[in-house]
Amino acid sequence: MERHPGSLRILMFPWLAHGHIFPYLELAKKLSRKNFQIYFCSTAINLSSISKAIEKNMCKISIQLVELHLPTWPELPPHYHTTKNVPPDLLPKLLQAFQTSSSSFSDIINSLKPDLLLYDCFQPWSATLASSLGIPAVHYSSAGAIMYTFYHHEFTCGNDNFPYKAIYVRDYERINWKYRSIIKDAGEDFAFGNFKRSCDIVLMNSCRAIEGKYIDYFSILCQKKVVTVGPLVTKSDSEEDYPEIMEWLGKKNQFSTVFISFGSENYLSKEQIEEMARGLELCDVNFIWIVRFPVGNTIRIEETLPEGFLDRVKERGMIVHGWAPQTQILAHPSIGGFVSHCGWSSLMESIYFGVPVIAMPLKIDQPLNARLIVEGGAAVEVVRGDGGRFTGEQVAKAIHKVILEKKTGEGLRSKAIELSKKMKDEEEVAMNELFEQLLQLCIKYKQKL
Repeated sequence: MERHPGSLRILMFPWLAHGHIFPYLELAKKLSRKNFQIYFCSTAINLSSISKAIEKNMCKISIQLVELHLPTWPELPPHYHTTKNVPPDLLPKLLQAFQTSSSSFSDIINSLKPDLLLYDCFQPWSATLASSLGIPAVHYSSAGAIMYTFYHHEFTCGNDNFPYKAIYVRDYERINWKYRSIIKDAGEDFAFGNFKRSCDIVLMNSCRAIEGKYIDYFSILCQKKVVTVGPLVTKSDSEEDYPEIMEWLGKKNQFSTVFISFGSENYLSKEQIEEMARGLELCDVNFIWIVRFPVGNTIRIEETLPEGFLDRVKERGMIVHGWAPQTQILAHPSIGGFVSHCGWSSLMESIYFGVPVIAMPLKIDQPLNARLIVEGGAAVEVVRGDGGRFTGEQVAKAIHKVILEKKTGEGLRSKAIELSKKMKDEEEVAMNELFEQLLQLCIKYKQKL
């Protein structure tokens, strides 16, 4: 593989999920502009989409893609080597295959001999391997601090209440956490051992403007210096690439429209889609709704919506199937609120553009993320019934508060804008500290060799 002797070499190794890969890629962009040579390791199916992003949006940067080979199993063909494509029932199999890819990764790291490894949560063995070769390994979390702080407190303090009452999870949210059983079976070392293995520091895709006190508490719990790298927000593409969407938004009044998206790997059931549609009819506001179905699903959008819905909302609603330019939409002046699953990247983007959140968390860290932004004054959460079911009435009520209730909406928007300014003010300072920390760490370990 090509080497760049004048720069420090960093091998980046994220988990196989879109919500992990692209925060790693955004950090790779920033590091490559500071004379770090980046090697980005993932499976072929993920590298294909990364390559397209590099060709379209990146210039004057140095990132080389390195393929990780997973075992070839009949039930897990190569196009399933990403959480974006794999059926939910095969996710444990994908994780198992990932764990058995250590020999492929060993060949990669022995060939590259990088100056530093940045590794994700599901591969603690990569840090152990790097350390055995005298290579410093630093854990980079693509999530914020809030989830790790909350659950690390539970592991460490048992039944003691979390010290911040605004942050909690409901019983049904624990049940719906698809990774929880895996982490529970693997034990505390798997869940939090990554932070122990991390050399000197831990990198967190966060910023102090959003969760400063939780970053500080987590630093105490894991006994490591936490270095923030956020906000990592993908800048918008040209409006020329999405003329229909942007022209439609351009005809709407300022703050009159809600954007609805549940991320790239979350899919609402038919019942949930129907309730969401009913809520949008009841609240009578403009909306742009991104609807996604699992890969291979041939169902048409019209089949999942209430009869006549599209005709009734055609003047004030746009439904997009599959994908839309999220940051470009959030940055548009007609957007007054974001109905979101509260994935970490989506929350960071919403606040970065000063857009209040209508929170509808689904799983994993999302409930905690939602309550963090509610505590910060920039979100309202949709009220749910037993088992986490939501109704159209509750959806409409939450949207109404943000878009149509002047006093409440202005208060939420004002707080979102305030947090946005704080995020942007600390962006350059945080990056400069990150560059210095990584540089000193690489130098320190080079001197030991």
